[in-house]
Amino acid sequence: MTPAPRSVTVLGSTGSVGTQTVELLAARPDRYHVRALVAGRNARLLAEQAILLKAGRAVIADPAGYAELRLALAGTGIDTAAGPEAVVEAAALPADWTMAAITGAAGLAATLAAISRGAVVALANKEALVCAGEVMLGAVRDAGATLLPVDSEHNAIFQALESGNRAAVEKIVLTASGGPFRTATRDEMANATPDVARKHPVWSMGAKISIDSATLMNKGLELIEAARLFSLEEPQIEVLVHPQSVIHGLVFYRDGSVLAQLGSPDMRIPIAHTLAWPERMTTPAPRLDLAALARLDFAAPDTERFPALRLARDALRAGGGAPAILNAANEIAVEAFMQRRIGFLDIAGTVAEVLDAMGVHPADTLDDVVALDAAARRTAERLTAARAA
Repeated sequence: MTPAPRSVTVLGSTGSVGTQTVELLAARPDRYHVRALVAGRNARLLAEQAILLKAGRAVIADPAGYAELRLALAGTGIDTAAGPEAVVEAAALPADWTMAAITGAAGLAATLAAISRGAVVALANKEALVCAGEVMLGAVRDAGATLLPVDSEHNAIFQALESGNRAAVEKIVLTASGGPFRTATRDEMANATPDVARKHPVWSMGAKISIDSATLMNKGLELIEAARLFSLEEPQIEVLVHPQSVIHGLVFYRDGSVLAQLGSPDMRIPIAHTLAWPERMTTPAPRLDLAALARLDFAAPDTERFPALRLARDALRAGGGAPAILNAANEIAVEAFMQRRIGFLDIAGTVAEVLDAMGVHPADTLDDVVALDAAARRTAERLTAARAA
């Protein structure tokens, strides 16, 4: 018997993860019915996606793009809307599965709205769990929702845990490619331009996450996310630099067994895993050829050259609102770097200064998180302006 189509919503459909999700959905129109697509500013691409997938609704967060979106979808029967409230409303529409891929803290409210429906939420927005971990996990419990990790590393850990006893886990290992500056000196990184920092050696990603990968802040945020997702303490989470990016995560069990998830460095694999879960679906991702690969290399990360990873561990240990402050300061610092107002090494430097200046505060409610996020951004803006002067 053919199963009924699964209803889906994609939050952040025009971003890197979003466009790959759309590709997978388009390949199986018989299996998936798209309730809503949500994008930030790219009205043209959003309209194209909505027509391709015969979406019920298309929402653009930036009201400035609404006229273009409405014109492009005139006569299609697809509902249109714009603005932050419309984004949250779209996330709250009934759907069996929601991709939460709105980058940064901006995706928090929409992700919580999707969780509140009690359905399956595929989480690609790591910042939401970093900033408001307890709030979000509490919402998951209250709604009876299922949270599936999309990040390749967390998805790998999730898969390795499915066949094991979670109570018997000794530790997990998240792998990192090392980014474009894996072998660079501090002096070389000090003079790095945004164009160079965005050139990730393995993965194809958006600008912000590419910069985070270059500083290893991306791995720091993933470390915090892993602690939330898998109920682990900070010492139980290790990071290894693995340039080939073939092993995405490992779980060490107390009997000495190690389970690892391997695959080509292609985000369509973890996206498809969450989209079809608990089943599997075919993807066009390249198949792994271990004979051709021949070798796998690993090394401990250098936290002197990449202090962002150390800052993330400190924030996780501090608890409370420290991770939210870390994330907000990083977003402002990365933007300042991309605008060439500060240097590459100033990104981690700015985050450290903001953490020191603000101290530790509780983050028990969404209002707490929003207030801390705003305060950290103001502090980071002031510090980056001073560096640029």
